[in-house]
Amino acid sequence: MSSFLTNSSVGKKLVMSVTGAFLVLFILFHMAMNLTAIISREAYNLICELLGANWYALVGTAILAAGVVVHFIYALILTWDNYRARGKQRYAVTTREPGVSWASKNMLVLGFIILGGLVLHLFNFWAKMQLVEVLGSHQNTLGFHPADGAALIAWTFSQWYYVAIYLLWFLALWFHLTHGVWSMFQSVGWANDTWYPRLKGIANIISTLIFLGFAAVVVVYFLRSVCPCCSGAC
Repeated sequence: MSSFLTNSSVGKKLVMSVTGAFLVLFILFHMAMNLTAIISREAYNLICELLGANWYALVGTAILAAGVVVHFIYALILTWDNYRARGKQRYAVTTREPGVSWASKNMLVLGFIILGGLVLHLFNFWAKMQLVEVLGSHQNTLGFHPADGAALIAWTFSQWYYVAIYLLWFLALWFHLTHGVWSMFQSVGWANDTWYPRLKGIANIISTLIFLGFAAVVVVYFLRSVCPCCSGAC
């Protein structure tokens, strides 16, 4: 079984599909959690407290990190295998559509952009929240309690450059998912002539919901920082 997953092209694509599905589910959960910050700062901070340095949150973080690492490593392996087999082309898919041609041809580039955004996000949030709690501190470098995620969001997205960077990051994620979500099913043989347009539609819906959900938090908190009336302060 291990040989199939590491040496077989089908096995490698299966690993990519499974880890990709896992990461998409986490992203949807993370987006839903972040939207809570718009509705109620107290509710969002309660979630942050529940997902702090508790053992189950630490286990979940480790599993998530492993999923990201495995997904990225297999992406590199598949790209290299494809490069050796067919030059610079990506691994073949049974059906292509003009609307996704750019994303499908630049999945690795998009992956690097997403990885770079993830590193920045870990610096801005994880290092100032869960890591601070793990280290036994009750205050991060900005002076906030590590469970006060709403305050951290408010500070981060009061900085225009973080707003711009995060929106570009979400856009790269949107492009990546518009191809990646349906490609997960294609890799296991589900994207036939009947299901391809349906899966493509589902991929676009999921990708757009994720983009809009994350972007909404960034934009709302930025507007609140520049317009007191937007936060009900006037």
